[in-house]
Amino acid sequence: MKKGLRSTALALTAVLAVTGLSACGGKGDPKEATTAKSAEADFSYTGAAPVTKTPGAKVSILAQNSWYSTVDYANADIVKKIQENAGVTIDWTLVSPVNYKDSVSPMLASGTDLPNIVQLPDLDNNMTYITAGLFYPLDEYLDYMPNYKKYLDENPGIKASLTAEDGHIYYLPQTAVTNNYQPCIMINMEWLNKLNLPVPTTLDEFVEVLRAFKANDMNGDGDVNDEIPLSVTADRLSSMFGPAFGLPAMFGPSVGLDPVSSYYADDDGKVHYAPAEPEKYKKYVTFLNQLYKEGLLEVEYTSLTRDQITQRCAQNRTGATFDFSWQMSQLYSKQYPEYNGETGVMVGIPPLSGDEKGVYLGRTPISGIFGVSTSDKDPILAMRFLDYAMSEEAQNYYVWGIEGESYTVGADGKKAYTEKAADNNWLQQLGINAGCLPSQQSVEATDVLLPKWHVDIDKELQSYIRDPWPFIYSTKDEQNIIAQYQTDLTTYVAETNVAFITGTTSLDTFDSYLSTLDSMGIKDLLKVKQQQYDRFKATK
Repeated sequence: MKKGLRSTALALTAVLAVTGLSACGGKGDPKEATTAKSAEADFSYTGAAPVTKTPGAKVSILAQNSWYSTVDYANADIVKKIQENAGVTIDWTLVSPVNYKDSVSPMLASGTDLPNIVQLPDLDNNMTYITAGLFYPLDEYLDYMPNYKKYLDENPGIKASLTAEDGHIYYLPQTAVTNNYQPCIMINMEWLNKLNLPVPTTLDEFVEVLRAFKANDMNGDGDVNDEIPLSVTADRLSSMFGPAFGLPAMFGPSVGLDPVSSYYADDDGKVHYAPAEPEKYKKYVTFLNQLYKEGLLEVEYTSLTRDQITQRCAQNRTGATFDFSWQMSQLYSKQYPEYNGETGVMVGIPPLSGDEKGVYLGRTPISGIFGVSTSDKDPILAMRFLDYAMSEEAQNYYVWGIEGESYTVGADGKKAYTEKAADNNWLQQLGINAGCLPSQQSVEATDVLLPKWHVDIDKELQSYIRDPWPFIYSTKDEQNIIAQYQTDLTTYVAETNVAFITGTTSLDTFDSYLSTLDSMGIKDLLKVKQQQYDRFKATK
């Protein structure tokens, strides 16, 4: 999962000079495209390769290249295998993910002569490209896309997220793992055992553990003042503690003060903005203010980085953190010289409970989208190729690679990576989890990479995962309201959050804070989010 930035990128002029693109420019009307005259319409495609009987069939694709500077997906064996099986030649235009948005957005803005298939530079949250007529409504062509149809039927939540206001589905997703290896509280088990303390299950118990870590020479270096009880970046604090106060969403792990992650729906379907909850949010910031005053939350918590936390682990100077579960064995525990792979040092624990039972938030599953351009006047081949790219056979290639090369299958039917696959650079060059195709992350393939203790803990923590606020398209009117209020509101909430926690703003002014949120448009935003959520639920 480590990523090396691709050092070179295609210049925008090169992108615009793509060869082999459709000569039929213009946005067009998707509903005017006819399949009756399609050269591919009569081919009996059932979801298995090949996708065409036409010799020399070609599909042009604009997509992201690898984050690794040594990897070119166009020449990766897995990607070539998908192409070979499909029976098509792919005319690739691959752009570094570093520059992808800047390079591709102008092409979409022009709306002409796009490749047959485009990986979008974002999720088209505001339906900009949909309303511009740049992509076909794929739901009208599901007879040609049996794998995708099955996928939508099996994943109603993703289907609801991808359904636009007009009821059509324009994109095919790339997805991430949502209920496994998600952010969790990790605690230094050696410190806990040294003090003969049980794993904390509540906020009060956790605070007592932090106090014990702070008061004792936990690393045995003779200095009782160099232990840092809690090391957590500011953007993860709310996910760590918020659910215990009945705030199952706030500022979203790893994305900072993300406005979307601050909304949540209760069991009755009513939408809330967590930082505007009068009693729950006040209790939350009061709790963190107390940690701050006791020195259990460090003074410089707003500037703390993962690299600094990693260094503290290497020095055995910290007792707890909050991060993606993947880092439990792959980053933090590895820093301790006594770690032998059999049992963890920095180990994940269930969420803490307080006023309410604790939960962990999963990730929104959709990490990327692909569309079939209306510049392609005979789109059936492109749709079939995308459909095959969603097939179980194709997903097996993305996740495991090539049998006999990167993995083997045992007598019990279970897959295992080969010794060669232990070389991450080689595996990336093979094209594992190729970002240029609609790959889906696999829990099974992740499990085999990790030690048993880690896998067992992940399966335990899975039961505590709650779905995050879903991805939902915004209509033009909704986006106008969001654009009018959300940015300023988020900035104010972020600044006031730090001020409340550090005590530079008294919690006695909390009512004034709520009044300011009202004046900044929170009620209008909640109306928008409520109608969006209602639309999502109705589609689901």
